[in-house]
Amino acid sequence: MPVLVVGGGAIGMLSAYLLAASGAQVCLLDQSQLGRESSWAGGGIVSPLYPWRYASAVTALAHWSQDFYPRLGEQLLAQTGVDPEVYVTGLYWLDLEDEAQALAWAVRENRPLHRVEMAAVHQAVPALADGFSHAIQMADVANVRNPRLVKALRAALLQMPNVTLHEQCTVTGFIRDGERITGVQTAKGEMHADRVVLAAGAWSGELIKTLGIKLPVVPVKGQMILYKCAEDFLPAMVLAKGRYAIPRRDGHILIGSTLEHAGFDKTPTEEALASLKASAVELLPALAAAEVVGHWAGLRPGSPEGIPFIGPVPGHEGLWLNCGHYRNGLVLAPASCRLLGDLMLGREPIIDPAPYAPAGRLGREQRSS
Repeated sequence: MPVLVVGGGAIGMLSAYLLAASGAQVCLLDQSQLGRESSWAGGGIVSPLYPWRYASAVTALAHWSQDFYPRLGEQLLAQTGVDPEVYVTGLYWLDLEDEAQALAWAVRENRPLHRVEMAAVHQAVPALADGFSHAIQMADVANVRNPRLVKALRAALLQMPNVTLHEQCTVTGFIRDGERITGVQTAKGEMHADRVVLAAGAWSGELIKTLGIKLPVVPVKGQMILYKCAEDFLPAMVLAKGRYAIPRRDGHILIGSTLEHAGFDKTPTEEALASLKASAVELLPALAAAEVVGHWAGLRPGSPEGIPFIGPVPGHEGLWLNCGHYRNGLVLAPASCRLLGDLMLGREPIIDPAPYAPAGRLGREQRSS
């Protein structure tokens, strides 16, 4: 019987891809279209926004993924003809309050993060606003064009004979046999498997609640806007006051992002649009005359400290988690999915799996009478 992967975002698709590449029979389910939730909505920076503020568990996954991404992009392009556009631009952080901590982290982790004179920043990024006083840069940070990444992953999965895709297939619960999970209940009927991987992003907590398990993964809304500029308008990513600008190769510029606790509501708001436009102009004044060509919202899978849950669920043999990546799903996807495969297939894990293990991190749902 196959492995069932519930959730077809970047995490679910890459989990299915790597498991199938190792010979597993994989069935991937999604409640809508593959890759159309937070994987499509995010910015695609291949780094946590402020890596020094995260636990070492996040850093370990990020480092492995950052090294792997260029190879993944080339592999998917060769397989599918769809280029995920892994675009190395570097990233400038401007006027950080915790710059000293950032630089200390870089020394400790041996990452190429350095202080840069503002004159050099303006020379490299002529469109940048005046008024910033200090900057640090990591020159090797890339961004991936996430809508194209998920398109490439879907195309690759469709080519694999041991993969079955079920879109528009809502999972409503799990099938149990004693303490073992043997499949899922869906709107299209029961589906059985030896193992089930829950990779449903912001919806993971709601789904596993049907087993009486409290998984602290909640939706956190993020809104973004998109401009279209000349291809050479912004040669590097810039970040200040929690907002960032990300250039694509064709001149599209992403500005993000809000952090909102609004349940599962994904409605873009005028308030966020005004706030994002103000941030855009504060960073890049020329955008005041540019047209916003896109505005959307997505739901991040918020989790404690942003540390994902990767591994088997205690007391529910056959059920595995790969979820709760919060703001870093695209950054952490390659390492998270490789680690999941290592654990499921009994291989030597790429990094210590202990910090991500669901054991000890899950609670019991309180039943109301």
